[in-house]
Amino acid sequence: MTSLNGSVPLDPVSAAIADSGLVAILRAPSATMFAAVADVLVAAGVTALEITLTSEGALEAIAGLCRQLPDTVRIGAGTILTEDDAKAAVDAGAAFLVSPVSVPIAAGVPLYPGTFSPTEIYAAHRAGAPLIKLFPAGGLGPAYLKDLRGPLPDVRVLPTGGIALDDIPQWLAAGAVAVGVGGPLIGDAASGGSLTALAARARHAVDAVRYARS
Repeated sequence: MTSLNGSVPLDPVSAAIADSGLVAILRAPSATMFAAVADVLVAAGVTALEITLTSEGALEAIAGLCRQLPDTVRIGAGTILTEDDAKAAVDAGAAFLVSPVSVPIAAGVPLYPGTFSPTEIYAAHRAGAPLIKLFPAGGLGPAYLKDLRGPLPDVRVLPTGGIALDDIPQWLAAGAVAVGVGGPLIGDAASGGSLTALAARARHAVDAVRYARS
């Protein structure tokens, strides 16, 4: 499969994430509720989950979700900062890794580095990153990405951080291959909040992707 912007083919995991258009980011003081949250997200149609290593029990949660969820759901690890982080996450079963910064890590699975400026984004693209995390994206807005992709049409950008559910269509229209959404989607569900409310937000997010691509 080729990327959404006509560049070289993506690996299967990154292609699946690009096709889905959405990565749900699970971050909480403890990963205790992640299994229940993941069930709700997947039932609503979310097929890519990022488990942040800053959550206590994250590695155990990744391993558990890999056993719990269908093979069609991609389970990744976020907040990867070191080679040790990457190895532990991959050993737990992570199919992709996400970092808030750009770090030279050989992971054995797709690694999506964090970038902010055009120079950082282009450097990550030249280094072969299949998807490039734009972080924090909320303060920049979709117009930033649209302007960026004028001179850099082949970059595959995954905006993350401060993206409201209602803004998902604008980001995808601006050229994002997918968006990463944490707090606006998960809310307080990972800390014992309403799973019913989570289900409604998840359906909203999935519908926003479908609307943008219809």
